[in-house]
Amino acid sequence: MDLQLNNLPQLFDRCIAYWHGDPAEWRPAGETVHPLALELARENYLLWHEEDKARRTDVDDSAIAAVKRAIDRLNQRRNDLIEQLDEAILAELAKTVPEPATDLINSETPGSIVDRISIMSLKVYHMDEDSRRDDIGGEHRQRSLQRLAMLRLQRDDLYTALEQLLSDYTAGRKRMKLYKQFKMYNDPSLNPELYRKRQTG
Repeated sequence: MDLQLNNLPQLFDRCIAYWHGDPAEWRPAGETVHPLALELARENYLLWHEEDKARRTDVDDSAIAAVKRAIDRLNQRRNDLIEQLDEAILAELAKTVPEPATDLINSETPGSIVDRISIMSLKVYHMDEDSRRDDIGGEHRQRSLQRLAMLRLQRDDLYTALEQLLSDYTAGRKRMKLYKQFKMYNDPSLNPELYRKRQTG
């Protein structure tokens, strides 16, 4: 069974470098990865840079407010993609894997691990970028290189955990379940700051 989640750390590294080149097309040619995993990584890339903008102090509050709303939209899309990826993986498992005889489950889903790997890949890219700056001293550079090594190790561990979890699913050692985020802050019917204003408006 090919879930198209092989070699994610290296693939995300290539995609993040490609996106930083501001290409005309956001989908890199020739990359064989689950399309939802790629889209999730792209949303995290966009979210990362919006978060950077939100921390600026040289712009007025209206610009920051617009960035915060963009962050909300990207976060909602990110969470939707995690759920969609989990649904796609579960559907693929259902085609080829017999119903597991176990009730053993995992607290984290494959989609959420893919999400964390893509975020860790962004940290790797930017920490590597920081270590190459011309305007830093040796102590700063050494600290960044040490952090870069740790980030890569942590990402490798995450990817190993993903591989082990998928192996457990395909071997029937664990049962995959879907978990819904039910994010409330963007929903006008669930966020009291939104539905109270609508009721009194």
